[in-house]
Amino acid sequence: MKITDEIADHIAHLARLEFKGEEKDHIKADMENILDFVDQLNTVDTDGVEPLIFMTEAINVLREDVSKETVSQKEALKNAPNHDSDYFKIAKVLKK
Repeated sequence: MKITDEIADHIAHLARLEFKGEEKDHIKADMENILDFVDQLNTVDTDGVEPLIFMTEAINVLREDVSKETVSQKEALKNAPNHDSDYFKIAKVLKK
């Protein structure tokens, strides 16, 4: 399919882009290459091929969720520059 200036301008408008001069020619050539590739895909015989929904047959392969304590609260607060007995203290970041 031949991409005309009007088609390129319309697609650029939809994408909120602006192409001029040589840049527009490059974009039109790229669009034509994309459409040529899609035409090649249309020639592939897909009769009897089921649509691919998932890339693998595996379903919900998840690791076991094991809870473990890596750093205690006391250890975490030990190196904090400013803290009280339970929490980190930081400077106010929101203004009223």
